Amino acid sequence: MADILIVEDEQGINELMKRTLAMTGHKCAQAYTGREALRAAERERPDVVLLDINLPDMDGFQVMEQIGGVPVIYVTARDQVTDRVKGLNSGAEDYIVKPFAMEELVARVQVVLRRFHREEKIFAIHDVRVDIERHKVIRAGADVELTNREFELLRVLLVNRNIALSRNQLLDMAWGMDYFGDDRTVDVHIQRIRKKLGLENYIRTVFKYGYRLEI
Repeated sequence: MADILIVEDEQGINELMKRTLAMTGHKCAQAYTGREALRAAERERPDVVLLDINLPDMDGFQVMEQIGGVPVIYVTARDQVTDRVKGLNSGAEDYIVKPFAMEELVARVQVVLRRFHREEKIFAIHDVRVDIERHKVIRAGADVELTNREFELLRVLLVNRNIALSRNQLLDMAWGMDYFGDDRTVDVHIQRIRKKLGLENYIRTVFKYGYRLEI
């Protein structure tokens, strides 16, 4: 679990981001202006700040100059190349343009957390314990052997827990963008993971879409 500060003046978007990140296990603080963001950053000491550029009192670039020492991901409607370059040159870790998929937001946050060694490394589901860093899975005290692909698919489900992911999204995240095989391979691997780890009641099938790991 990471502490994330969301700085977004549109309440609906702010709430949606908070709900999505909270579902995946993160703790979120919210700010709606630049000044609120600076106070919250000092108070909360977040692991990552999601920062809009268009704020009512000061822009995100000004906030970035003052926030200091915290990884920042810009999340903004400003899609000009000059803005992207300015944002990344200012020291931001990433730059996400609205509109965006919530699954993409979760993935981008996870990349930054991993970069700063702040990502969650150990997960527990029922009698299953997954150690991401050591690439180790234990069920009821006994080691369980997963293939590299099964482990990576399980990791994707864990990081995006409680979020429905399509088969194509799972292929992209667990196999890579350059995979051109049949998306039914996801079904085969899901069945193997369910059987090996006894997670039939946790890895749910989303009809005509994909899968969701419910914790």
